[in-house]
Amino acid sequence: MVISFIGLALQALLLTLVINWLLKPFSMAALAVLFFKYLFAPWVDPQSANEYIAGMILLGVAPCTAMVFVWSQLVKGDASYTLVQVSVNDLIMVVAFAPIAALLLGVTDLTVPWATLALSTVLYVLLPLLAGLATRSALNRRSPHAVGDFVARLKPWSIIGLIGTVVLLFAFQAETIVRQPEIIGLIAVPLIVQTFGVFFISWRAAQWLELPHDLAGPACLIGASNFFELAVAVAISLFGMQSGAALATVVGVLVEVPVMLGLVAMINARRPHAP
Repeated sequence: MVISFIGLALQALLLTLVINWLLKPFSMAALAVLFFKYLFAPWVDPQSANEYIAGMILLGVAPCTAMVFVWSQLVKGDASYTLVQVSVNDLIMVVAFAPIAALLLGVTDLTVPWATLALSTVLYVLLPLLAGLATRSALNRRSPHAVGDFVARLKPWSIIGLIGTVVLLFAFQAETIVRQPEIIGLIAVPLIVQTFGVFFISWRAAQWLELPHDLAGPACLIGASNFFELAVAVAISLFGMQSGAALATVVGVLVEVPVMLGLVAMINARRPHAP
């Protein structure tokens, strides 16, 4: 039984890696170019279009880390598997985020400084990961329950921090959001298409692999959602606070929560023997 579960978990993990690193970044870049270079070209100037494309690419190259635990819990996913898949994707992100982002940003006419992109990866991915490992190691030396107690004390502050971050992001882009609401709608369209498209491809693959619900749920949701905190931070570092790239990543925040809650509801409706 244990061996069977491990085998299924490895298949689910392989599915997330294929979706997150071989499909999602490139499909997001393709959709961004399709919509803003062609379909929306009459309504968006070329410079702004390039910036919006850049922001969407940064979202596509950053698979979800923190919020996927929330989505997994909502669909009653396996907690241990969810932790493993997030950890593996984090490790890959350390080495893959900058090269893939630089490669795909080449489709725009914007100059992408490699040094800034690499520094952003170190600051926003590598250092938090190392800090987390060091904190966990130090707490484990104190007591077997120290990590759980620390997380329980930190949880309210983490929620406050997340809400504060989102409020600040929208505050900095408030003028554009109020003055050009139609731009928000245009950016949202390819992001929504991408989210649903990636999810349904993942879900069909999970069904083909005959993954159980508690593995299929988190395996499909990590690819559908984004590490928007990283995307926003890198967009601001590369292009500036008031740039179209930063705006696109902020719209990603706006779109993600309601869309992901909808996907959670769809998964739960298909859960075997759901109450």
